[in-house]
Amino acid sequence: MIKIIKSILKVLNSLIITFSVVILLLVIIIKVSGTQLYTVLSGSMEPNYPTGSLIAVKEIEPTELDEGDVITYRLSGSTIATHRVIEVLSEDSGLKFRTKGDANEDPDASPVPAENVIGTPFLTIPEGGYIANYAQSPEGKKKIITVFAVLMAYVFLTDFIILDKKKNKPDEPTSNEKSE
Repeated sequence: MIKIIKSILKVLNSLIITFSVVILLLVIIIKVSGTQLYTVLSGSMEPNYPTGSLIAVKEIEPTELDEGDVITYRLSGSTIATHRVIEVLSEDSGLKFRTKGDANEDPDASPVPAENVIGTPFLTIPEGGYIANYAQSPEGKKKIITVFAVLMAYVFLTDFIILDKKKNKPDEPTSNEKSE
């Protein structure tokens, strides 16, 4: 029975460590690659991008965009939007894009200048935006750090105290036993 428990603990420890490494690698890859993450705050792009989704956006040259592409762009200040390009406009003032939310009846009021284009979404995680927003809040950060610390303490303690405990193994004589 003890061997089964030890085996289960080893598997659980391996899963916890693997999960932690994968999360860490994903964060590093996202930061290094220049990918930006945004939370979808409205239903204008449903059903493709539901409210609360986390979208990963990669940079793209505005000249590579065509009608039908979805773009994430800066509306004004810190306001970001993600809508579909319905028309590419070449004007004297430069390249612009007429956009429309998939769930909206009318196109957006103003064309998007090329310099406002951030990129195009390539990954959507439904409900992931809620988690990401919470994780960035002060309360969320405290909880994540606490959970991580508890998991690492658990892995260390089970590995050190239970799994690698070498004392009293039946096949190894202790210092008090005499060999014959």
